[in-house]
Amino acid sequence: MLLYFIRALFIIVIAALLFVSIFITPTLTEPEIDAVIIRVIVGLGVACLVIAIDWLTPKKSLNALAGVFFGLLVGVLISLALAPVMEMVNVFYFKMDAEAFQTFKSILGVCVCYLVISLVIQTKDDVRFVIPYVEFQRQTKGLRPLVLDTSVIIDGRIADIAQTKLFDAPLIVPRFVLNELQLIADSADKIKRNRGRRGLDMLNKLQTSSAVEVLIDDTPPPGLEAKADVDHKLVAFSKNCDGRLVTNDYNLNKVAQLRGVDVININDLANALKTVVLPGEQMQIRIIKPGEESQQGIGYLDDGTMVVVEDARNRIGEQIVLTVTSALQTSAGRMVFGKFERAMAQKNNKR
Repeated sequence: MLLYFIRALFIIVIAALLFVSIFITPTLTEPEIDAVIIRVIVGLGVACLVIAIDWLTPKKSLNALAGVFFGLLVGVLISLALAPVMEMVNVFYFKMDAEAFQTFKSILGVCVCYLVISLVIQTKDDVRFVIPYVEFQRQTKGLRPLVLDTSVIIDGRIADIAQTKLFDAPLIVPRFVLNELQLIADSADKIKRNRGRRGLDMLNKLQTSSAVEVLIDDTPPPGLEAKADVDHKLVAFSKNCDGRLVTNDYNLNKVAQLRGVDVININDLANALKTVVLPGEQMQIRIIKPGEESQQGIGYLDDGTMVVVEDARNRIGEQIVLTVTSALQTSAGRMVFGKFERAMAQKNNKR
C-alpha cells in the first residue's frame, strides 16, 4: 500500500516541479510558451515511463519504513554525484538555459530517488549492500513458520503428525501451492484428480484441527515471475519469510539446502521413528515377491520398510526367520538386508 502512495507522491512532485518552472517566469514569448509545453510533455512522459518500469518489475510486500528513508538518502547522494556530469553534458550538447536545466536536474533527482526507494523496498530481504541496509532486514519473531509444499499435503502424514502437537510453529500454505492443488484436483486424469482431492481434504483437516495453526499466505515469492516453477517459488518464499520448508520431495530437499533453506523431510522424520535393526539380529518376515537378483526374496515390515532376503526366492508366501546383515537409510526410505537361515528353518521344521 505504501508503494502506491509513493508512486502517487512521485507524480504529484513531478507535476509540481513542471508547473513551478512555468510560473517562475512572469512573461513568456510565443516560442518560449511552445518550449514550456514541450518541457511539460517530456517531463510527464519521463515520469510515466519511470512508473511503467517500476510497475513491470517483480513486487514484494513492504514491511519496514526504514527502507524508504535509506532509499531516499542514497537517491539524493546519487543525484548530487550526477549533477556535475549533467552540467557538463548540458554545456556541450543540450545547451539549455539555466531555468530549463534546473527543472531537468530536479526531475532527474526525483526519478533517481524514486527508483532507489523502489529497489530497496523490493530487494531488501535478498540483497545485502552495507551495514545500514542490513538493519531493516526482515526479523522473524518467535518460532519460524513451516512452509508446506504440494507433495507433503497430498501425502497426508503431516495431518497425523500435527495431531500429536509436535509443531508449535504455524503451518503456512502459499497461495500458489493451493492453486496447484486445485489444478491437480481438476485434472482429467483420474489418478491425479484423486491425489489432488486427497490433498484438499488433508488441508481441510489441518485447518479444522485445534492442534496447529494453518495460514494461507498470498505473498508472491520475490524475484520470480508468476509462471515460474513451483519448486523455485517454494524455495524463494521460504527464504523470504525465514521459514522451514516441509516436504518429502527428494530433489526439492536438495535444491532448498543448496539455497540455504532449512528443510524438514517427512521421509527422514518417518525413518527416524522406525525400529532400529542391527546386524546379527534375527526377525520374522513374510516373503511376498522375488527380488531383482537371483535367489532374493522381498518382504516388508509393519512400518513399510523393505527387507531384501538372500536365499529366499523359493520361499514366497512363507513366514521365515532371517538374520540381518545390514541396513541402508536414505531420504527416499529405509532398506534392510538379511540372509535366510536354512539351518534354523530345518531345525524349526523338525520340531
